[in-house]
Amino acid sequence: MSCATKIVKTPSAKHSETAGRRPEWLRVKLPSGKKFREVSDTIRKHSLNTVCAEARCPNMGECWGAGTATFMILGDVCTRSCGFCAIKTGRPVQGLDWDEPNRVANAAKLMGLKHVVITSVNRDERKDGGAPIFAETIKRLREEIPGVTIEVLIPDFRGVWDALELVIEAKPEVLNHNLETVPRLYKQVRPQAKYHRSLELLKICNERGLRTKTGIMVGLGETPAEVFEVMDDIAKTGVNVMTIGQYMQPTKLHLDVQEWVHPDMFATYKEIGEGKGIEHVESGPLVRSSYHAEKHL
Repeated sequence: MSCATKIVKTPSAKHSETAGRRPEWLRVKLPSGKKFREVSDTIRKHSLNTVCAEARCPNMGECWGAGTATFMILGDVCTRSCGFCAIKTGRPVQGLDWDEPNRVANAAKLMGLKHVVITSVNRDERKDGGAPIFAETIKRLREEIPGVTIEVLIPDFRGVWDALELVIEAKPEVLNHNLETVPRLYKQVRPQAKYHRSLELLKICNERGLRTKTGIMVGLGETPAEVFEVMDDIAKTGVNVMTIGQYMQPTKLHLDVQEWVHPDMFATYKEIGEGKGIEHVESGPLVRSSYHAEKHL
């Protein structure tokens, strides 16, 4: 009997914990330290947003303390209403901010970054989804920081592949687009997204020669068998890197945590995923899409 089959049929109590008080392995230190303050000051002075702060990432103290941050472009208002995300939802009142790429590049240079991660809100009110700002930000980073490597975590652009093409042509070193969860839970977790559209996006980018990456959260009510099926889809699409982390409810208005997944189960997910042909699986309770991103080149 394979390891995967054994887990599906007889999940051990050590592999999960029913939702309630956050377990010990998910407790993190409050952000502090000189480097944390420097990063915070640089971001504030350049009027930038980070997904670290907007999405209330538990690793913010560790990453900012090490001098890294994930910049969030296209403003701080998202046109989608995902059930897991703490970013503000609504209709942006402003158009594209064409100075934003300059501010990101200048801030990244001041922070001494050699690897930069760029993500964004969804801008579904625009046909181009804000893709031109992604392309311009990549361009300005390369101009400002010779030898920089760049990962972009992009939306699905509603399947408008002409918009996606603008990002592909800018040639980021890593193209990331998250599936977030298993197909059965999409209506609750990603109501405006489509699972197979996201897979198609990843397939297109992989076929164009980009290093691709995707991620999911667990603890939302999915089963191990469903996670394994997602891994199969990812492997068939040719995605290079997969991240798996624990979902943590950002506010009481968001989806409830259904399960605290034990670190042992995350280790099993890593083993199974890489065994299915995914080159690298970053799997752990505190793993987020941009966590240890520099290792995914």
